[in-house]
Amino acid sequence: MSTATTGPATVKGAVGTSHTRVEGRDKVTGAARYAGEIPFADLAHGWLVLSTVARGRIRSMDTDAVLGMPGVLTVLHHGNAPRLDTDYIGMLGIPPDPTAAVFQDERVPHAGWPVALVVAETPEQAREAAEALAVTYDTEPHDIALRADHPGAYPADGHMPAETEKGDLAAGLAASAVVVDEEYTTPEEHHSMMEPHAATARWDGGRLEVVDSNQGATWVQGELAKMFSLDESAVRVRSEHIGGGFGSKGLRAHQVSAVMAATLLHRPVRVVMTRRQMFSLAGYRSPTAHRVRLGADADGRLRALEHRSLNQTSTFYEFVEPGAGVARVMYDAEAHRTANHVVRLDVPSPTFMRAPGEAPGSFAIEVALDELAERCGVDPIELRLGNEPDVGPVSGLPFSSRNLAACFREGARRFGWAERDPRPGVRRDGRWLLGTGTAAASFGAGAGPSTALLTAEADGTFTVRIAAADIGTGARTALTLVAADALEVAPERVRVRIGDSDFGPAMIAGGSMGTRSWAWAITAAAGELRERLALGTTVPPEGITVRSDTTEALGALAQKERHSFGAQFAEVAVDTATGEVRVRRMLGIFAAGRIVNPLTARNQLVGGMVWGISMALHEEAVRDRVSGGLYGPDLAGYHVASHADVQDVQADWVDDPDPDDPVGIKGVGEIGIVGAAAAVANAVWHATGVRHRNLPIRPDRVLSAPVPDGGGADGA
Repeated sequence: MSTATTGPATVKGAVGTSHTRVEGRDKVTGAARYAGEIPFADLAHGWLVLSTVARGRIRSMDTDAVLGMPGVLTVLHHGNAPRLDTDYIGMLGIPPDPTAAVFQDERVPHAGWPVALVVAETPEQAREAAEALAVTYDTEPHDIALRADHPGAYPADGHMPAETEKGDLAAGLAASAVVVDEEYTTPEEHHSMMEPHAATARWDGGRLEVVDSNQGATWVQGELAKMFSLDESAVRVRSEHIGGGFGSKGLRAHQVSAVMAATLLHRPVRVVMTRRQMFSLAGYRSPTAHRVRLGADADGRLRALEHRSLNQTSTFYEFVEPGAGVARVMYDAEAHRTANHVVRLDVPSPTFMRAPGEAPGSFAIEVALDELAERCGVDPIELRLGNEPDVGPVSGLPFSSRNLAACFREGARRFGWAERDPRPGVRRDGRWLLGTGTAAASFGAGAGPSTALLTAEADGTFTVRIAAADIGTGARTALTLVAADALEVAPERVRVRIGDSDFGPAMIAGGSMGTRSWAWAITAAAGELRERLALGTTVPPEGITVRSDTTEALGALAQKERHSFGAQFAEVAVDTATGEVRVRRMLGIFAAGRIVNPLTARNQLVGGMVWGISMALHEEAVRDRVSGGLYGPDLAGYHVASHADVQDVQADWVDDPDPDDPVGIKGVGEIGIVGAAAAVANAVWHATGVRHRNLPIRPDRVLSAPVPDGGGADGA
């Protein structure tokens, strides 16, 4: 019988120091296996068949010919698939997206809708048969075009109220010395993570097991249990390694169809989406259209602010991209109005994508603020700092902390902002026009209830079990450091196991709330375990395990505005002869709570900023109005920033621990992209004198808006 406790060799201070990923060696050597490569005996393979029409109904499906092909085991479709329960509210407080509830009827609401699953002995056989499946449709007229004046637009709440209003907007605008009234747009954008969506389903002793790539094992477990009318204890979901998610890896068609096929065939079935299928089935960021009206005194002090945002959603599921939400946090005015509207179109359902709402919304409001600064003759940073609110502009709640001013001051110093000539179009480097721009950033710092299991092992080590999801952020490593500090031991004595619904409910990896939520639960468990060990408790061979649950602690928190903040800076070079725009350098300074692991945190912030470059200059999914499908739905046709597009990108932070969090964490997963595209766009204006209010800033748009004499002209 061991008597090991925490031992004398305790340490403090792992949090805040740089550590390489604890699973890094496994990933670079191939020992870390992802959902699509874990072996199973007697594994069958499913291949999804997607509709080729944008709206209509399935008239017929020639399954007989396909069933006779080599290796084909079955074809699932609306005529033979199990009936699913979709009348429930999921973990995130929203109903399930019917795209996941596959094969329930003959309707086709968009191009790329799943109409069948062909299952065969090998992936090659399944693919060949799926491509041979003949489906006949009765087509109907479709509408896939989002426009600002669409008559079908209506206000929608999503995860925040659709509309907010205070004061007299018309009077505020009329009394303003300077008014900005402009429209801005962002295109359809896709997650395009490296690892495709993949899931394997099997029944083991009367229990359903799904090995998946997802952003929350207990989230997917709960959704599958409800959809298939199972007790949650009868479903286990495992998702140990994930090659990126960015918001799209929740419940999708591949998991549900795999469960259907495994139930029918009584053997494991794996379904992996192709890259092209992901463009139809994995969600995306909706295109958005914004109208921003700002009224200010001559010195730039806001009197009136209106931000109206519009996004598309599918005809069968309402998803809101709350672009106007960022204005509810960032800037105040006596007259303040915001609105999030949606319009139903014959398109796939959008979904959460890194900084949903804030990424496109910050582009609109931060470019509008830059336009206001220009018209007032005020420095863009000073205009923003002059409009800093004391409390939440809409909520009236105090901020837990708001260190945006510190971000701007430090960023301006390091970027050399003081040497900037405010006049546009005056700096040159040979054929290149040079310009600099800035923008502010914010993202919510929330936390979700989570449970954690913490075991003191007989050999003096500790095991953490929590249903967290490391989608590439380094969460597994951060939690190791948090647990080590909470236990006052070296990180080498802590082993963190994640991604298994059997570990109990936990917050998903989303909303920049993952590490904060899981660290809270681990810290609580560590506190209880240390108390037990301090009493000299003998550790038996099976160890001593405690379980924490943060539901009550989170419910007791005072209501406050909790956010990360940041200041983005960009320098661009523009060749007006070719339309080429190059981002020469970017700097982001953030107030994002206590930084657990500077190495991985900086990677997250830089990654978000690079995505902002991509958003500003490259990313744009375009739909064919005739077919309703996308042009080039693959990584060749959908352009993202490559290494050649990214030069000097730096991220750093100011001291900003959250006083209400046990570790001081806020979150860094999404703040890096917010404001980045606006900073680039504002720099392009400074370089050329032309405003670009529609993303991306493509070469043809630069060429169609020639540099005006004297600068300062409106553009594309």
